[in-house]
Amino acid sequence: QVQLVESGGGLVQSGGSLRLSCAASGAVFSSAIMSWFRQAPGKQRELVARIRSGGSPDYADSVKGRFTISRDNVKNTVYLQMNSLKPEDTAVYYCNVLSTAINSWGQGTQVTVSS
Repeated sequence: QVQLVESGGGLVQSGGSLRLSCAASGAVFSSAIMSWFRQAPGKQRELVARIRSGGSPDYADSVKGRFTISRDNVKNTVYLQMNSLKPEDTAVYYCNVLSTAINSWGQGTQVTVSS
């Protein structure tokens, strides 16, 4: 069983930055895909960014050029650096770890961007 704990959310003004972290406890293979999703009120959960070990990251079009995902396989941690934040980025952000043996979600961290 892998447990994920997110941190780094909060309230920020439009144009500001936040860095989210997601630490995994338990065995997480370096081959696992680590991702960030978000869910705004009344909307479906959507993929924000994902990263495979040794591969190029993927981003939603809405965050390209503003968000950067990275991972530390030694620390079993994935990060999401969010710059130039917009009010439409307001959502609960969830991390996910996916492999053949694991499909785990964190509890979510709230990001609120004020205009």
